[in-house]
Amino acid sequence: MADLPQVEHIYQHHHLDSTRWNYFTPRDDDIVISTSYKAGTTFTQTIVGNLLYPNDDMPGPATVISPWVDMRIFPLELALGQLEAQKDRRFIKTHLPLDGLPFFPNVKYIMVGRDPRDVFMSLLNHWGSHTDHFFGMMNGVPGRQGDPFFPFDGNIKQAWKIWMTKGWFEWESDGYPMWSHLHHCETWWRYKDLPNIKLIHYSDLLADLEGEMRDIAQFLDIELSEEQWPAVVNRCTFATVKKDPEKVVGNMDFGFKGGADTFINKGTNNRWHGVLDERDLKLYGTAMKKLPADCANWLQNGWQAA
Repeated sequence: MADLPQVEHIYQHHHLDSTRWNYFTPRDDDIVISTSYKAGTTFTQTIVGNLLYPNDDMPGPATVISPWVDMRIFPLELALGQLEAQKDRRFIKTHLPLDGLPFFPNVKYIMVGRDPRDVFMSLLNHWGSHTDHFFGMMNGVPGRQGDPFFPFDGNIKQAWKIWMTKGWFEWESDGYPMWSHLHHCETWWRYKDLPNIKLIHYSDLLADLEGEMRDIAQFLDIELSEEQWPAVVNRCTFATVKKDPEKVVGNMDFGFKGGADTFINKGTNNRWHGVLDERDLKLYGTAMKKLPADCANWLQNGWQAA
């Protein structure tokens, strides 16, 4: 149907291989969680996992039982086999824009947005903390398309200029050396009114976690008793997750210096203040003007301020 999302692009590079979704078989109650990156993926996986397992009985770390299908360095047969073996309701991670992701009308989709400036600051920690082993995996696993993934050299200003003005894929204009945060949002924004797509925002989660979680539960047709809510919300707060990050993300020593504690970093916004100057923010303004005005406003501010 022309009024439903269609796959328009193939995303393949050091991290992504969107063609892996061609082998995915959906179930009617599946949940797919999408961000570009560093916009609240793990936060949302934690929320959905605790809504599905409200008695603190999740059968593993949220990021482990909710595999990232399009991450090319993990064997596809293992990811699909894990999903096939799951008897409970499944929640699955993707970093793909909607124009690179098969759309299933029977699946619920949650897309998470965040101010690009906050995404960039979180990306610096993520990118700058990768181990040599991680870069070796990204570049050495067969099938990589395009240039290798390279370490962050510490030059924040240059990284910002490139990230704001250069795309990895020819249809993108920002995001290098990752992929476009802005294009990702715009592809989902086009279809935000479809009944099985829900857009949530990182700033709204920080401002009213319980309210947002109740809204997500309603969208996913999950019912919790009033007695269950306080404990479920508490398990999703940053303070609780930071106390035992491996409970949420598992062992991250292979990918990050400092492991899970580095991966779960600060969970805050506005760290770009005092880092990005007027010239940097001019590049930001130019890039944001390429989005529809209402989309750009939401991506920066969320629903509560839109």
